[in-house]
Amino acid sequence: MHGLMKRGLTKQEAADYCGCNTLAAFDRWQQKGIVPAAIPGTNRWDRKALDAALDRASGLVTESNQELTPYQRWKAENARKTEAA
Repeated sequence: MHGLMKRGLTKQEAADYCGCNTLAAFDRWQQKGIVPAAIPGTNRWDRKALDAALDRASGLVTESNQELTPYQRWKAENARKTEAA
């Protein structure tokens, strides 16, 4: 199992993974809805759920582009960048 990237993270691991310097900062992110709570009935955070939550918080995934293919999302993002230029 050496080198295996685990999916269920402890609170400290989840905080580190998200870039929070302290558990208190991770708690604040959770209270603000930036990151999800632990998997129900456990003391573990799902790495994929953290990724999805951070993608939404960063604006990488929105309601309008959530169902798009990766190519469609890339095309939409580049179209917006071209319009802004």
